[in-house]
This record gives sequence, C-alpha cells and structure tokens, in this order.
Amino acid sequence: MMLCACGCATAADDTPLGLKPAGGIQLKLQPAFIRIPPTNRDVVPLFVDADSIQGHHEQEIEAEGTVRLRKRGKAVYADWLRYDQAAAEIHARGNVRIEQRGDTIDGTELNYNLDTERGAMEQPKYSVEVSATRGRGEGERLVFEGENKYRMLRGNYTTCEVGNNDWFVRAKDFEIDKERQIGTAHSASVEFLGMPILYTPYISFSLDRQRKSGFLAPTFGTTGNSGAEFSIPYYWNIAPNRDATITPRVMSKRGVQLLNEFRYLEPLYRGELRYEVLPNDRVRGGDTRTALSLVHNQVFSNGWAGALNLQKVSDDNYFTDLSTQITATSQVLLPRTAVLAKGGTLGSDGNWGLSTSLQRWQTLQSDPLNPVTPPYSTSQVNLSAIKPIAGVADSTFTGNVAQFTHPTLINGNRAFAYPTVSLPLQTSYAYVTPKVGMHMTHYNFDQTNTPLADQNRTLPIFSVDSGVIFERGMTLSGQPLLQTLEPKLFYVYIPTRNQNQLPVFDSALQNTNFATLYTENQFSGNDRINDANQITTGITSRLLQTNGVERVRVGLAQRFYFKSQEVTLPGVTPRGSNNSDLLAALSGTVIPHWTADLGWQYTTDLSQTQRLNAGVHYEPQPGKVVNVAYRYTHGGLVSSTGTTVFSTAANPSNTLRQTDISAQWPLSRQLSAIARMNYSIADSRLLEGLAGFEYDGGCWAFRVVAHSFATTATTSVNSFFMQLELNGVSKIGSSPLELLRRNIAGYYRGTAQTVRADDTVFPLR
Repeated sequence: MMLCACGCATAADDTPLGLKPAGGIQLKLQPAFIRIPPTNRDVVPLFVDADSIQGHHEQEIEAEGTVRLRKRGKAVYADWLRYDQAAAEIHARGNVRIEQRGDTIDGTELNYNLDTERGAMEQPKYSVEVSATRGRGEGERLVFEGENKYRMLRGNYTTCEVGNNDWFVRAKDFEIDKERQIGTAHSASVEFLGMPILYTPYISFSLDRQRKSGFLAPTFGTTGNSGAEFSIPYYWNIAPNRDATITPRVMSKRGVQLLNEFRYLEPLYRGELRYEVLPNDRVRGGDTRTALSLVHNQVFSNGWAGALNLQKVSDDNYFTDLSTQITATSQVLLPRTAVLAKGGTLGSDGNWGLSTSLQRWQTLQSDPLNPVTPPYSTSQVNLSAIKPIAGVADSTFTGNVAQFTHPTLINGNRAFAYPTVSLPLQTSYAYVTPKVGMHMTHYNFDQTNTPLADQNRTLPIFSVDSGVIFERGMTLSGQPLLQTLEPKLFYVYIPTRNQNQLPVFDSALQNTNFATLYTENQFSGNDRINDANQITTGITSRLLQTNGVERVRVGLAQRFYFKSQEVTLPGVTPRGSNNSDLLAALSGTVIPHWTADLGWQYTTDLSQTQRLNAGVHYEPQPGKVVNVAYRYTHGGLVSSTGTTVFSTAANPSNTLRQTDISAQWPLSRQLSAIARMNYSIADSRLLEGLAGFEYDGGCWAFRVVAHSFATTATTSVNSFFMQLELNGVSKIGSSPLELLRRNIAGYYRGTAQTVRADDTVFPLR
C-alpha cells in the first residue's frame, strides 16, 4: 500500500490521508512509503520505504523489512533502520548497504550522520570509484570521516576486479581521501598471489594521475659496469607548477650516486634542471663524477623569447659508465647554447624574425678507436624576412653575422646576405615558381693564427620549381581510393666561383635524400655554394582514402648535371658523373595490418647500392607486433637510428650492414614475449639486444627483461630488469618500460596501468 507519492503535500494541516498527529502521537503505517519534508536546516527531502514504518512526527522513523532510505546522492539499504530526524542520524542493522557518489559499502551495522557524513560501518566490504581506476576491499570497521573520506581499520585494498584476489595492500589503518585523490596505509604489507612480498610502516599513493609528495617504489637491478643497484626516489610536489625528484642510487661496485631533478612551469617560462653526483667512484679510484643539465625556455613581455640548453659532465666516460640507455652512451657532443629571438610583421602579409645565439660544446672522447673532432664555437645573429610584392611576387631575405672560434683551426668572422625574389604561378593542378637571388658573403679572419686576407664572395642564384598533379579514382579490394601522379622538375643555375681559399666553418656535404635533391645548394652551412647547371626530376604517386588519409606513397627522384663540378670541400674529389644517385622510396599500408617502409639510393654509373633501408611492421592488434628492418650504407658512419657504427678491424671502412628485429607477441592470453636484436653483420657483433617476458594479470603486470648494448667498439653493458606493477598503487623493481617503448615500435603496455607520480605527464612536457 502506497501512502504518499513524491508530489504529496507535506504541510502540517495536509498530512497524508488527512492524519493530523499531535506531539507524542505515534504513526504506524504498514507497508509504507513516507516522504519527510525539508526543514530550514535540510532543504533536500528524504524518502523512506519499507515493509513496515513507524515513528514520531519530526522526531524519528523506524523502518523494518527491505528498508530503503534515499536522499539526493545517497541511498541506504538494510533489514532494519532507525532515523533520528533532529540529529540526521541513521542507525541500521542487517544486510546494510550505503551508496553515494559511485561508492558502495556493505556491512552488518551502520551508524551514519547524513549532514556531516560521519559514522562507521561494521564488517565492511567496499568499492570506491576514483578517476583513474576503481578500488575495493574489506575490513573490520570502516569509519566515515566526512565527504569523500574513509578510514578502514584492519582492512585491505586492491584494484583487481571482483573474483580476482591476486594482490592486496593490507594495513592496520587504511585511509582513502577522494577529495585529494590520495590513499594512505600504516603498518602495511603487500600480498601477491597469497604471499607477502613487501612490508612498510607507511605507504601513500595517488588514486588518480595527480602528483603527490612521497617516496616512490624502490627499484632493483644489475649492470655489468656498476654491479647490483638499488634506488628509492623521493617525489616532492612543491606546487602545481613545480616539482622535484631526489633519487639515491646505490651501486655495489661504485658507491652511492644522488640524482636530482627539478621542474618548473610559469606562464612566461618553463624548464628542467638535473644534477647528478657520485662523490666517490670506487671503480675509478675515488673520483667525484657529476652531470648537469639545464633546459629553460622563456617568453619576455616585449615580444622577445629566449632559450638555454646547458649540458656538462665531469669526464668523457660518464655516460658509458653510468647510463643504461644507448641514446645517452652514444652522445659525443654536449651543447651549451643560449638563444634570444623576436619576430614581427611587415605590413599586412609580411613578417620578419631576428635571433642571436651563443653555442659551445663539450666533446666526449670516450672511444679511442673513434676520435671526435671538436666543432667550432659560434656567436651569431640571424635576420630573416618575407614580403609580398604587389600581391604578385614574393621577396625574402636571409642574413647572418657569425664568429667562429676553435683552439686549433682557423678563427674568423663571417657575414652573409641572401635576398631573393620569386614569382609563384599556380593553378589547381600545376605550378611554376621561378626565383632569382644574390648570395653575398664577407670573411674577416683572426690574423693571430692564419695569414689569410679578408675574402668576399658574390653569387647570383637562379632556380625554377615546377610540378603537375594528376588524379583518378580507383578501387582496391573493394575500397574506393584516389590515386595521384605528381611529376616534378627543379632547375638550378649558379655560376662558378673559386672558393678554395675560404675556410670551412660549418659546411658539409648533405646526405642525398628526397629533401636535399630539391635544394639549391648540396652543401650545408654557408662556406661553400656549389656551382650548378642542373635539373632534378622526380615523380610521386599516392593512394588516398576518401577521408584524405594517405595509404601508400611511392617516389622516384634523380638529379642531372649539365656541367662538371668545380666547387668542393677540402680533400673531397669532384664528382665524375653527370647524374646523382637514383632515389626510390615506398611507404604505407600495403595490406591490412602490414606497413612497409623502403628507401633505396643507387649509383647508376657504378651499378652499386649506396644506401638501403627496408622495414616491415606487422600489427594485427595491440600487443601483437613484429618489426623487421635491414639497413645498409656503403662506407657509412652513422646508422638511421643515430647509433655510431664502430670502426673495427673486421670493418675498417665503417660500412653499415645491420639487421634489426623486434617483437611483442602473446604466448597465451596473459603471457607475452618481448625481444629485440640489432645486429651488425659487417662487424659480426650485437649492437643492442633485449629479451624478456611480460605477464598481464589485468590489475597487475610482471616484466623480466635482459638488455645488452654496445658502448664503444670493444665494450658492452649488460643490464637486467625485473618489475612488478600493481595497477593504481605502485611498481616494485626496476622499470624497463622506456626501454621497451624505445626498442619495440608499437609496444603495447597492456591493461595494467599504474598510477604513479613519476608516470604523470607534467604540464610542461
């Protein structure tokens, strides 16, 4: 029997069914549904329904049998419930459940204040909703400590789904603060697969991806250079826009290293400062070893912008001895750069830019078999501008004044100016852009280390860039596609000027690729401007989906010379051919799940391949990926990944021949194998390799990875990583995640996603 609906009148003279109870008169309604009217203190009505309800008006309600009490945002269920209206207190027994803001707590008995949200639940089983994951657990007693705050006494916590009890954090006192998104446990232990694996008197973790201060999980590992390692980072959340991480790193062979990182972000500037110190390296006889890195970017209120990049280490072997990443150990030049720049407009359509910079280098001679020549230190000012002329032509200007200093080479100053005028003629299917410019250069030398007199060079430069675009519709495997055919011609004329007396401050021969074939100068920098009477021909064909996404691209290009080369770099023989190497490329998704990438550089006169990069990527679904690549460079010095190709007795010419195979592949529903092998065929040597396994338990993951990489022509470093990741709480062990992302293209982390301060994307990144 329903006595009142939500819309019933609730005034004192119009109570349900016309009853007019006076003080002390008892209401007994069965079965019943009652709406308690709001008071001044409580502006939200409260609803109660049960098999039986009795009580005193504006005093208390007692309900029994399938009781449900509802107030906006909350619901309480029980076998028996008593509600004190004046105090807003609930006392409930038997199959008690409270639901609020996505949280559910079940227990045997509840005392709870609806206004203050304080109280306690006996023998609770809870499930709480947080932004990054969902946690659950049970205990002896749960204390409500206000809105979105819980305290569990002698309880546990996990993010595993119901029915999966693979891991728990057990604690004498466990707090969940959803307001600050922080979980805290005292006298805590971590149980994994029924066994305790870690005990700590205190643990605190983020319930979402927000940053918080505290110790992060310790890491363990071992390397051949440093022995067994242990580190425990402390993360300091200084402010929403500042943080720091302080990490002691204990190495059994070397001693204790302290790693410090400070990050900051402001509306007008941002940056990152790193400082590492190893006070007493026992392997190097007690030397103190340090590393410093400062990256800073700033925008000034007057339109100027600046940047700093300062890198320094104490010795040449710092990275090869102390780093576990090949990207760090392969560094041979550390920059120390400062830049200041400003831009502006030239009328309604033009713009200009001005910049000044200082650049110095620290050269690391870590490999005696591969010495590094230190580059010039520079101080320079750059000016550039572009301005349309009468809406028909475009004028541009590039200028630079630079000072070059070196301890053993020629020192001097160089200034150049390069104004140009171009006339773009364009339709929807074709374009022709003739351009003419004058490159003017002046050299002033330091007479203390060279007898060279001041030099001038003036060169007119003429070029024409042209192309046509043809399109047609087609169907491939039932999918409509748009095919393009795009032939292109690029002509350049530059007269010959003798430049043998000019020094080489920053010029080098550019690698032959699709970008450099369509440039005026085959040399980088400005110390050499090639003589040219040449034309580059190329053709590109693309397959486009109806949404505009490029599916496949194929290209060919080659340059043809109408005169012999006269301008070269010192010690470089002029070319003896009338054409450049032929370039061919293919990239895209040829068939579903298969992506191919092919680049080929072929010398037609010698019938010889100069460079070949071929790769295939197969990824039918996340977590299933295979990459196979082959790289060949005739007499090459650097691989396509930037890894130094070491000069050895087996490979004195530095010819590069490498195979690179990497994969992540499931062996079962939860177990995956992960591996990579980068092998130098020319040197008969493993450059980098890893092998391991990853088990994804849904709410946890376990990874074991062995890693090896070459640091010099004769040495390698071996490392071992083992990590247990508990989703939403912590990681235990040394993390190989960055290693796996870098080594296996398409690596998929899986369903276990740990929320950790060091995983959080800081706003400045």
